[in-house]
Amino acid sequence: MDVKDRELLEKSIIKIGKFNRFGSKPGLERVSELLHRLNDPQKDLKVIHVGGTNGKGSVCRYVYSALQESGYKTGLFISPYIEEFTERIEYDGKQISPADLYRITELVIEKADEMVQEGLESPTEFEVLTAIAMYYYKEKGADPVVLEVGLGGRGDSTNIIEKALASCIVSVSFDHMDYLGDSLRQIAWEKAGIIKEGSPVVFFSEEPEVTYEIRSKANEKNAEVINCAELEPHILDENMMSTEFSVEIDHKVYEKIRINMPGGHQVSNAVCALQIFEVLKKQGYDLPGDAVQRGMSAAKQPGRIEIVKDEPFIVLDGSHNGDSVKALKKWAEKSFSEDDDILIVTGVLKDKEYELMAEMLSCIGKDFIITEPDNPRKLDAELYKETFENFLKPKQEICIIKDTEKAAEEALNKIFVKENGNKSYKALIFTGSLYMIGVVRGKLMRMITEV
Repeated sequence: MDVKDRELLEKSIIKIGKFNRFGSKPGLERVSELLHRLNDPQKDLKVIHVGGTNGKGSVCRYVYSALQESGYKTGLFISPYIEEFTERIEYDGKQISPADLYRITELVIEKADEMVQEGLESPTEFEVLTAIAMYYYKEKGADPVVLEVGLGGRGDSTNIIEKALASCIVSVSFDHMDYLGDSLRQIAWEKAGIIKEGSPVVFFSEEPEVTYEIRSKANEKNAEVINCAELEPHILDENMMSTEFSVEIDHKVYEKIRINMPGGHQVSNAVCALQIFEVLKKQGYDLPGDAVQRGMSAAKQPGRIEIVKDEPFIVLDGSHNGDSVKALKKWAEKSFSEDDDILIVTGVLKDKEYELMAEMLSCIGKDFIITEPDNPRKLDAELYKETFENFLKPKQEICIIKDTEKAAEEALNKIFVKENGNKSYKALIFTGSLYMIGVVRGKLMRMITEV
């Protein structure tokens, strides 16, 4: 990115960031008014709307990649970003350019300022970003748009769309309980709010109360509903890097689907994506089997059990709730032996299930570096360390390095420098908040190439 583009990007981030002071508020009134002043671009978009507690980003990537391979000019809207702000808005395989982002940001903020001047409530930061994305996709003629829900479903700003080619609820588990409720049934009800009148619903759940809420909402909306947990994928090959499987969906057998996002949990996500393809085919989309295979194989999700180096292995994983850490634990236990020493660097937000996360991570790691994400909601490192100490065995070591970049430097020194009695670590895993992963990823990549 040249100097001019970097300046435009930074100006856009500052302008959008000013709306952060309005916090995160559920509800569609503000974004509806904002988009109406932009001539309602969302009404002309064909959308695949993807929500869920975990896995929604991966499903979005699978669908987006396969649609591209099939020749479609597809949009992708995701959150949060890992390194670059422009990751959040993609079209046809490329992130929005700084020039386009700046131009549309100016237009959207002009309309947001008009709302405030007229005494209306200001849109939030995410609502402004959603409006920018909708305007951009309409301008580009994206068909379709793969739209990831930000938080929950019913009151999320992406739910401003009135129709969808398909709605998908990948999973429902405990997260953001202060917004969504403290029971699976309440959370499922919130997430089922993305179901649209007559639009097919794809979901994955083995929990009766979750299934009940989603099916109830689908029936209310006259929507066909498909639970992918009822499908039976057959694992053909599995290793720490990838999985190959076959599955029958709607009397069609998808054979030898190779996915290169690590972890057995990715099979469920991939099956949801394949079911979405069957829904799209019924609506006239041409998705050849070979294109789907290529797209599924090519799909990558940065920061989710992302192996950036092997021997020793360096892994980035934004596991920030109980279920996602369970998936990491299961993958690690399959990938490494009990004799392998693993160093874990972790930092989380204080509103997460950090006790459960510490308990599970203590079963994976040999040693630990506790750090703090660059976020006001960060969990104090001393408290996280004390929590870990409840689960550690005598030979496990733990220390605090609050600055994430310094923690990364120390961790790399420990795994690459063998002098001074350093252990021979098999793997280094960075895990916890995506805010932490975002800070460390770019620096980590540069540091690895220098080692």
